[in-house]
Amino acid sequence: MSEAEPKLAGKVALVTGAASGIGEASARKLSANGAALVLSDINESGAAALASELVATGGKAIAIRHDVTQPDDWERIIALTVENFGGLDILVNNAGIPGDNTGLMDLDLSKWHSVLSVNLDGVFLGLRYAGPALEKRGGGSVINVSSILGKVGLPGAAAYCASKGGVSLLSKSAALEWAPLKIRVNSVHPGFVETPLVDQALQNHEDAAGMRELLVAAHPLGRLGQAEEIANAVAFLASDEASFMTGSEMVIDGGYTAQ
Repeated sequence: MSEAEPKLAGKVALVTGAASGIGEASARKLSANGAALVLSDINESGAAALASELVATGGKAIAIRHDVTQPDDWERIIALTVENFGGLDILVNNAGIPGDNTGLMDLDLSKWHSVLSVNLDGVFLGLRYAGPALEKRGGGSVINVSSILGKVGLPGAAAYCASKGGVSLLSKSAALEWAPLKIRVNSVHPGFVETPLVDQALQNHEDAAGMRELLVAAHPLGRLGQAEEIANAVAFLASDEASFMTGSEMVIDGGYTAQ
């Protein structure tokens, strides 16, 4: 590959939760690096708008409505990926929901399941159904979006923390199992980032402005992260520049977990 050639030229990437936030930023970054994109989101219109934008600027992209908790949806989206682009090289398991700041003693099982079904089951299903397509390409890269709350706890976020902690160890297990297949599996652990998901979580607090100030203060760099900063890590892990990385946790948190 020449230095002028995009580092993901010829690669096909599937990004879940691609209509906004880290998913959108990651899709833009992967496209800018030459990858063809399959944009997955339950928000079909948002994903379609992004696909149209990427195509208009010279990229290759399609958008598909996709509920990551449904095996049938995963079978369909993998089949459409192969049909449209010939295979799959990169999977970014990004789709997630925040939960609602309910304490453990008041958290009912249905709310617990709703968070884990998207944040953890969705990642498992992504691995389960995308794995064979990655293997057929002779290898690939999976980037699972976890969180610093998969490494440290937060009151009122038990389901979210449990789901993201599960993503971390699921990623390590998959990395070991798939190393002989040349499929690398890594996780990224963002701090609090300026995204709709974080905005939604803040809105569940009685004092959203006060909670935001506390979150900013909890990051030694004195600010929340930007989605593009996480996307940079996703693009790196997707590329051959990270060819010796698998089973790794990339923490991008402004110093939050260094304290």
